[in-house]
Amino acid sequence: MTSGSPAGSRPDDAGSGLLTTLLNRAATGRDGQAWSDLWTGLYHNGSLDVSDPLLFPALMTMAEGDDADTAASALHLAGALLTQADQRHETRELRERHASEVARLLAAAHRWRQSAPDRNAYCHLLETVLNLEGEVDWAEDLIWGIVSEEYELECPDPDGCTVVWVVIGERGFFSTSEDYALSEDVRALLLRPADPAALDGPGRRLHELALADGHEDVAQALTYAFGEATCPECERSFSVVGQVVARSS
Repeated sequence: MTSGSPAGSRPDDAGSGLLTTLLNRAATGRDGQAWSDLWTGLYHNGSLDVSDPLLFPALMTMAEGDDADTAASALHLAGALLTQADQRHETRELRERHASEVARLLAAAHRWRQSAPDRNAYCHLLETVLNLEGEVDWAEDLIWGIVSEEYELECPDPDGCTVVWVVIGERGFFSTSEDYALSEDVRALLLRPADPAALDGPGRRLHELALADGHEDVAQALTYAFGEATCPECERSFSVVGQVVARSS
């Protein structure tokens, strides 16, 4: 027996103990540092084991609780971890292994979605729904643009024409390659929103959910995200969501 290893312990005992401690702290709803440490250890540097059998049941319990902030944090982390796991060979079966917990997490996400307190919280719950469903891996990039009201995209021209800012929100609905935040005197080309009746797949479902939940502004923004923009330099038209997907792949 090597020194420093108690009899019967496993190499990952310390990590599992830390994970349990962080989950218990996060569940109190008053410990933001615990959530930060969970994101760092599970999502960013992998120092905590995403396959630990305690993880998803604990996140599910928090998501099904009565505290909206704790539930949203648990759902956001669970969805992000599953999307990341889908892309890695060593964790690709994580979603299937926790199918029952994922189903309950998704049900909780839909429940909290309908009572989200503000626009940003609502958008992040839409992102979580997509991540938990596992149909796309670009939900984070899509919703980031809706929340921040802009996308920074590359012109799809093969020669790499320019960076195109696609603006969706209070400043208007346009594309530009200039710094519109510092000057109003920029060349701006109007976006072409998708016809809601012509939307299909994730675009149609997200649009319908936003309308049903009373978030008409989010529904409108989604028509522009799934619509077309024009590069101000080469005047080439392109699908906004198409370039979002290209950037995230």
